[in-house]
Amino acid sequence: MLKAISIIGFKKSGKTTLLTSLAKELKSRGLKVAAAKFSHHGLDKNDTDTQKMAEMGIPVIGLTQNEAAIFWPEKKYLLDLLPLVSAHVLLVEGGKSLTWLPRILVLKSKHEASDMDNGLALASWGEIEVPGLPGITSVSTLADLVLSKGFALAGIDCGSCNRPDCLHLAREIVQGKASPEECVARSSSKISISINNQTLALNPFVENIIMKSILGMLSELKGYAPGKIKIEMEGS
Repeated sequence: MLKAISIIGFKKSGKTTLLTSLAKELKSRGLKVAAAKFSHHGLDKNDTDTQKMAEMGIPVIGLTQNEAAIFWPEKKYLLDLLPLVSAHVLLVEGGKSLTWLPRILVLKSKHEASDMDNGLALASWGEIEVPGLPGITSVSTLADLVLSKGFALAGIDCGSCNRPDCLHLAREIVQGKASPEECVARSSSKISISINNQTLALNPFVENIIMKSILGMLSELKGYAPGKIKIEMEGS
């Protein structure tokens, strides 16, 4: 299961520095790491050919010998993009409104904690102490915390876990009162669909549609028999 954490703090609090240090530590342990950054400003493509193409309102794919990027002419959500990457750990810079993963607070004063916690904080980073919240100053210790308590819920607020939304379940997980496996949309025992090792979220309604459609088609094939079914596909 993907381990995920968001690093929350106000501008120039050291979020990027912490994320890069944490990513290096996790990579040194042999783990694949992906990063996501939320910004209130546009993505940096000013005065480039990429900008000229994007102004036509079409998706733009940028390719070099060492990297690649895609610019869409409409908003995409982080959970929709995760299947494009293959990683053991997701580190998110920003994303204060995200309700489906825990967070680390990077503070310039302890009074900021109440604006950033939202019941999802596992710890704070740095020398500023917050009552009731562990303080961490070692990147190695923080990496241990991410690997032991990081998680990513489905983020679709389907209610299948018998909570009103993902935020309520995430808060209980942070408090140690629940487990990420209680996210039914992520851990169904009936069907699992993954792309690039990232499991797609399925609420019960969609799950039943997919299962019944597949079983209906397979039942017409010679050699079909009830049992565990395995289908492997290459997407295009």
